[in-house]
Amino acid sequence: MVDLFELLRSLPYPGRGLFIGKSEDGEKAILFYFLTGRSVNSRNRIFVKDGQGIRTEAFDPTKVTDPSLIIYAPVRVFGNKTIITNGDQTDTVFDGFLSGKSFEESLSVRTFEPDAPNYTPRISSIISIENSDMKYEMSLIRAANGDPEKEVREHFECNDAKAVEGRFLRTYMGTGGPLPSYEGEPVLCSTGRWGSDPECIANKIWDAMNADNKVSLFVRVIDLRDQTCKDRIINKLQ
Repeated sequence: MVDLFELLRSLPYPGRGLFIGKSEDGEKAILFYFLTGRSVNSRNRIFVKDGQGIRTEAFDPTKVTDPSLIIYAPVRVFGNKTIITNGDQTDTVFDGFLSGKSFEESLSVRTFEPDAPNYTPRISSIISIENSDMKYEMSLIRAANGDPEKEVREHFECNDAKAVEGRFLRTYMGTGGPLPSYEGEPVLCSTGRWGSDPECIANKIWDAMNADNKVSLFVRVIDLRDQTCKDRIINKLQ
């Protein structure tokens, strides 16, 4: 398993990233979602609470040039499920659940982002909690080798989540022009010595992220026994 903090230190620009895992004692679910950015438009964002989830918001509305791909709800809750994505497909999944569709079926109508030449992947996830345990799914929708005519859809399921383990998924493999899309399985990471306090976990993640490019971070810890949540938000611009 990978040390997530060492991995983050090695990534100057991972794009957007999400994580789902189980705490070391096996009693908590640990989730997080972060933003990094290089343009003024991307960096001009903060996370704010929105019901049981969060949404992005422009820190300075006068600097917004294109809100279409930067303003959305990354986290929403549907019953015993928490949806985490890097775009407005959060709403697509939520609406799909309302009509009885599965996570994968809901995303079948979506593709990668139309931000040529990068064609940023859509990364999405869902965690379901039942009977004091958890399972989760992750999705990556990308353009093959940056070719918008060739779509690749990858789906990952974990029906037997184990203590001390989690999976991390990000949008980019590294830097470059165009930015190379992430490929392959979500990275298996250890949650050993993380603890279960969202503020401590958030501080460790935030400290490991690139100082110039980090924008916002959301961490949620869910008690698997009663599904109570504790959250922490860190915004660079606040």
